Amino acid sequence: MSGSRERIAKRVARFFKDGDLVNLGIGLPTLVADYLPQGLEIEFQSENGVVGIGGTPEPGKEDKDITNAGSQPATIALGGSVVDSATSFAIIRGGHVDATVLGALEVDQEGSLANWIIPGKLVPGMGGAMDLVAGAGMVIVAMEHCTKSGEAKILKKCTLPLTAYRKVRYIVTELAVLEVAPEGLVLRETAPGITAEEVQSKTEAALVLPEVIGCME
Repeated sequence: MSGSRERIAKRVARFFKDGDLVNLGIGLPTLVADYLPQGLEIEFQSENGVVGIGGTPEPGKEDKDITNAGSQPATIALGGSVVDSATSFAIIRGGHVDATVLGALEVDQEGSLANWIIPGKLVPGMGGAMDLVAGAGMVIVAMEHCTKSGEAKILKKCTLPLTAYRKVRYIVTELAVLEVAPEGLVLRETAPGITAEEVQSKTEAALVLPEVIGCME
């Protein structure tokens, strides 16, 4: 795992409090379960039907019948439960999930999210992202700051078909923590060695700079 993905997962894990029920989307968000602060007691929900999903199993101890929402090997924490799809989505749609962590293709300064399709490309379907962003108490986007070609993913306005309109609260990348607030997209923290100017140079949306900007680590 690259250092940038590890940094993102570790920072996202610090948003939660004891007793939270948190959904982890496919891809980078699934790594969050491996980096919970010691002593924090929360439960992770996976939309494929696990309440109490754990982290990545040790090599050689994978169970083909236990996977996360991205079909990657996972574990089930002590006291965890396996439920059917209808029950899993009833939990999500019923507003019982305190937070969801999702990846994104684009996020904009208003908190709108695009993460399910690129026009002209074949995709298996939208999955549960639309249900999650509508039903969760807090939406956190965990993603790398730019595309592989260096283009900004945090925009003034999303250009791809939306998954959700104005639902994202926080954006965590390898460079920074951003909050979607009434005054705009606020730069709350930067990674060690990263300046606010560097974050802005890689962000299309204009950033609001508070008097004090924290450090991610």
